[in-house]
Amino acid sequence: MEAIEDVVIIGAGIAGLATALGLHRKGVRSLVLESSESLRAAGFGLSIWTNAWRALDALRVGDSLRQSHVRLQGVTATPATFGARASNSAFMAQGKSGEHEVRCLRRNMLLETLEKELPRGAVRYSSKVVAIEEDGYFKLLHLADGSTLKTKVLIGCDGVNSVVAKWLGLNEPRFTGRSASRGFAEFPNGHGFKPERMQYFGEGIRTGLVPCNERIIYWFFTWTPSEQEKEVEESPLKMKQYILSKLKHSKMPKEFIHVIEISELSDPVSAPLRYRWPFSLLWGDISKGNACVAGDAFHPMTPDLGQGGCSALEDSIVLARCLGEALLRGHSGGAKGEYHKIKKGLEQYARERRWRSFQLITTAYVLGRIQQSASAIMGYLRDKWLSGTMSRLLLERADFDCGKL
Repeated sequence: MEAIEDVVIIGAGIAGLATALGLHRKGVRSLVLESSESLRAAGFGLSIWTNAWRALDALRVGDSLRQSHVRLQGVTATPATFGARASNSAFMAQGKSGEHEVRCLRRNMLLETLEKELPRGAVRYSSKVVAIEEDGYFKLLHLADGSTLKTKVLIGCDGVNSVVAKWLGLNEPRFTGRSASRGFAEFPNGHGFKPERMQYFGEGIRTGLVPCNERIIYWFFTWTPSEQEKEVEESPLKMKQYILSKLKHSKMPKEFIHVIEISELSDPVSAPLRYRWPFSLLWGDISKGNACVAGDAFHPMTPDLGQGGCSALEDSIVLARCLGEALLRGHSGGAKGEYHKIKKGLEQYARERRWRSFQLITTAYVLGRIQQSASAIMGYLRDKWLSGTMSRLLLERADFDCGKL
């Protein structure tokens, strides 16, 4: 008799591993299929805001991650326009559910921590899903190596090019016309920066520095490349030179520029920014039957709000809670009865996450456009009236509790 998996999760990124861990904490076994040969722990910094710390605490991994990442005290947002005043917002303020907590995590450490908490064999590497087929009350997955796998529940955590999102019929993510580059700089004897997020914007760019700990600084740089400038994204050396020329032209502080200068030449990684049209989530299928999506497969967004990874962690808690209750609750009616309980559990997950995801995608997109605008009129409004409001929005969108498992 062919073996049937209870839950198959496609993608061993933040959403996939966190969802698997959430289900594991509930006593539900899942199998994570990852197309790469090993954990893709490459990447750089990840802003973890109050809402995401609540999710990590629910997964019981928050305290171990806190030990190696400094708590940030606030954000200083400075318009690139000469003479414009900086705005400051403290992160120690009280939110609806307690004091805010913000840290910048190294992405590889987050993924390794999540994977380490899973049972041996929970992640299967070199397993790329290329097609999905209905098989009664199950999903039949076709893998690139020619093998097949049958599952009661299918969860797509497979990023912006998600095969599950395509199967659900969600609209393809759109290109914003903007690109982002990011990296790390390491100071063996300490960097000396305050534990706060430093951000500069305007004149067509948005850039910033965020300390991870006393020795490591994460930096980011977003811009709107012309057709001629797109070729610099293919070379780390050209990309670094381009960033430095833009920063020097915008008269950024010398210590800021120095961080980029000492970054390894292989560090600058650049990619076009994409997002899912938010209104498509209001009427699109986030779940269908016994399949759903989470993380970037669900709600890819621009990085301007710092909520991409955080919202993926929120998804994992809500999804594990809704699905766990459906799978662990007694049911009658055999495979059909179980299918309908799973369907209702995933529909509940979709209801809880639909509006929240719409809100985050929309806010991030608008923030990015305002901050990076080179328009003189928009620059005036932003620098005189909107910079403080934009900083407060970061905390307001993070003041959210996804609940317990």
